[in-house]
Amino acid sequence: MENPDLVIRRARLTDQKKLQDIAIRNGKIARIADSLSAVPEKEIDAHGRLAIPPFVDPHVHLDAVLTVGSPRYNLSGTLIEGIQIWGEKKADLNAQDVKKRAVEAIKWEVVQGTQHIRTHADVCDPGLTALNALLEVKDEVKDYADLQIVAFPQDGILRFPGGADLLEKALAAGADVVGGIPHHERTREDGLESLDIVFKLAQKYNKDIDVHTDETDDDHSRFAEHLAAKTLKEGFEGRVAASHTTAMHSYNNPYAFKVIGLLKEAGISVITNPLDNIALQGRFDTYPKRRGLTRVKELLEAGVNVGIGHDSIMDPWYPLGKGSMLEAAFMCLNVTHMTGYEEMRQIFKALTFNSAHILRLEGYGLEEGNPANLVILNANSEINALRQGAEALYVLRAGMVIAKTEPAKRFFLDQEVKLEVPGIYE
Repeated sequence: MENPDLVIRRARLTDQKKLQDIAIRNGKIARIADSLSAVPEKEIDAHGRLAIPPFVDPHVHLDAVLTVGSPRYNLSGTLIEGIQIWGEKKADLNAQDVKKRAVEAIKWEVVQGTQHIRTHADVCDPGLTALNALLEVKDEVKDYADLQIVAFPQDGILRFPGGADLLEKALAAGADVVGGIPHHERTREDGLESLDIVFKLAQKYNKDIDVHTDETDDDHSRFAEHLAAKTLKEGFEGRVAASHTTAMHSYNNPYAFKVIGLLKEAGISVITNPLDNIALQGRFDTYPKRRGLTRVKELLEAGVNVGIGHDSIMDPWYPLGKGSMLEAAFMCLNVTHMTGYEEMRQIFKALTFNSAHILRLEGYGLEEGNPANLVILNANSEINALRQGAEALYVLRAGMVIAKTEPAKRFFLDQEVKLEVPGIYE
């Protein structure tokens, strides 16, 4: 092997008992071994910290990020009021503002280890302001993040005047994925028709599909079933994602497991968005209150691919958030009762390989020959990373360090305290 440009020493890789050296040359992973004698131009000592492929955020709304309080705050905290506020905000939306906010939020995600993002762009706007702005952002950030853009009809394909035409216009303009929101149409029949439109456009433009599906507490919202059947009928297996599916939380068990089986058969991935959904769902309940997340554990047990999205970052629907995928995963594992040892590892995988599968990323993972896109976390295991919300000490893109974090140090009476116990979870 020729001398590498960079060697990362003593990194802990998932499922590897021994620490590994990672050699990088010409932007690719050249070699991974227990110990490398190569003399590189630069070295990074990982000190036994965890090296992983970049996090993947398969569901966020970059057109709305950082708009909390503009034009007003969501006083009820409900999904419906959030949609109303966003409708008011759209009247004053301009491309420069969208770009500025989106780029800032992308930087937040990148410094915390994310390099692959699927964002929804509201196309219920005759000017397609958000879409056009995000298409420019996609090009501007390509050196440090990959962006997929979903043409998302926030107000409904049939509910919004000219919605179908605008959706097609967005795809012709360069949107990567076809979106929908059947449960927000006026009637069940309109919702079914909207999905027919989604598939027709996906076929015409050869695009994947990502539909906001049954994002409600209503157990009669059952579009996931139709989405799966339509996927099988149209031969779109492996190209469809169902986002949210929170109504599944309220389905009776026999029906829920029927739908889970259909999703598996159709090769549909499910994207859960724990931060938003734990805050937005169950708002009409008194007590006991439903948690409102989809059945993550049961979906995974059935072999359905499940990814975790951040969804909102300080917008009309969720006033908090900082672009941390570990924060979203921490919420998920607690709310879904997935705190078993292997269950927590499954949740971590949902941030990486599961979500990479949804975006159909090529060359993803720490393997020789792949692009040297990786993150060194300030933790010695996946579980400790989740537990601590570990900082991304180094974020590398094509072998170049694009982001670094200096972790906090904590002292008790002048003695440093580290929030981990050696040997546990390693």
